[in-house]
Parts: sequence; structure tokens; C-alpha cells
Amino acid sequence: MATLPDFEALAVFAKVAEFQSFVRAAGELKMSKPTVSKAVTRLEQRLGASLFNRTSRKLALTEAGQRLLARASAMLAEGEAAESEALSQSQTPRGLLRIAVPMSFGVMHVAPLLPLFFREYPEVQVDLHLSDDLVDIVGDGFDAAIRIAALPDSSLMAKRLCGMPLYLLAAPAYLKEHGRPKHPMHLSEHKALTYSYQLRQGVWQFKKKNGEVASVRPSGPLRVNNGEAMLPSILGGIGVGILPEFIAREAIAKKEVEILLPEWSLPEGAVYWLTPPGGPKPQRVTAMGDFLAKQLGKKR
Repeated sequence: MATLPDFEALAVFAKVAEFQSFVRAAGELKMSKPTVSKAVTRLEQRLGASLFNRTSRKLALTEAGQRLLARASAMLAEGEAAESEALSQSQTPRGLLRIAVPMSFGVMHVAPLLPLFFREYPEVQVDLHLSDDLVDIVGDGFDAAIRIAALPDSSLMAKRLCGMPLYLLAAPAYLKEHGRPKHPMHLSEHKALTYSYQLRQGVWQFKKKNGEVASVRPSGPLRVNNGEAMLPSILGGIGVGILPEFIAREAIAKKEVEILLPEWSLPEGAVYWLTPPGGPKPQRVTAMGDFLAKQLGKKR
């Protein structure tokens, strides 16, 4: 069965040859002299040939060592270059950043911030994927995603960017025709407009300050996979629906819709920056998360 080359021993050998000294190579590599010596011996045993002629005064390459040195030095240089590039990527924000963002929120709140982000981080490129689908961040190869929800348990790393209240809404015309619900359980008698990617499919959950809870399975004429697409039907008096504050804000301010059951709260919503689990993230990912937290936090 094939085994990997002993890259560490090859790198140590190249350093010993460069300095013509086990002691100086050990100091450069921050290893002990016995560790350096053992690495070279291990390589010699693997190759079945001596690489150095050792005397008390001098260290010289054998013929086998001379043949190996060029490639070992090239491998060491390539490894050092690869590590240096990776370190620079992790320390300075640069490179391609793939982000999945909900459609309406991305258009209304993320895209307008990108010019400022690019001015601050000119070496970062962004691939902005706008969709309300709950993408598989790891499986689909995204660096990060934005989600607006009461976040469920997940192995993903979550950073809260800002709060995002959810409201149960209806137009005055609808309420005039169908009446105003006084309790969440009355919603079963009303026409509901629902969102396809709701975390608890088919269930609206409410909670009162005194701890009372209520769950409703709404039904109605419209189910959409984009919150902004629901708003016209709410405004048109077709039914009641739940929307995040950023979509409903203007309609609420203009009194085109009314907030229903204000004494009851829906699950607390927020905007989250999600990243895959695991070790340190590239600086471009951290930079964008911190940037969005700062900019979106100003608007709340």
C-alpha cells in the first residue's frame, strides 16, 4: 500500500543541507538537535542511502544527498509559500466570500451596504446568493448565510446581527369585513396567508406575558416562499399574515395594515450570521460578519 512521502524529514534534510549543520538547522526550525538528527536518519532509512558524510568537523552531502537536495529544497520552498499565502488569507480580508441571504432582506438591507464594505475591504470579492431557501451552508459550499428567525438548535456557529420583530397583520378592509380576532385560537376562523419556509411548518405560535401559550394551524388562500410577495395580498384585504418588521415597516407607518393581538408575542426573531462549525474562519468571513453587525445595528 502506498504511503505519503515523509515531508517533515525532507524539509529537515533541506535545512540541514542549507546550513551544513544539524545545530544551526535545529535552531532555525526551533527543534532540538536530536529531533533533527532523528528526522534525517529516518529519511535515510526510508531511502536506503546515506545523505550526509559526517565527521567531527564537517558535514558534506553524499551523491544521493546531492541528487535529493534540489527537489527537497523546492518542496520546502513551495510549502513555505503555501503556508505564507494561507496565513495572509487568514490575517488580511481578501478572496471570494460566498454568502446566502434571504431575497427581500438581501435586496433591501445587504446589497445597499456592499459599496461601503468594498471601500473598506477592497481585496474581498462577494458572491451574493439571494434566495429564501434554507440552503445547506456546508453542503452547498457557502462561507456564511444570513437567517431571519427564532434560531433553532444547530451545529452552525451563529452571530446575532440585530433584532427583527415579527407581526401578525391585516388590512383595515379585511378587519371590517371579517372582524378582529381577540385570541390566537380565533385565527382558525380567518383566512391566513402563510410563508413556506417558516421553521415550524403549518403552525403559528403565540405567547402572552403571563406565560399563556397558544398554537394555531392556519389555513387560507395563499402560501408563498417570499415574505415580500405576501404583502400585496395583506394590503388587498385577502387575509391575515405574519411578516418581519423590515417588510411591514412602511405599511404599518402608513396605517395600511394593523398589528393584531398586540398583547400576544410571536417567537422572538432576529437576524443571524451563520457560519460552518470548526476552527478559525478566514478574515473575509469575520470582517463581513462584524461589518454587518455594526451597520445593521445602527438601524435598530
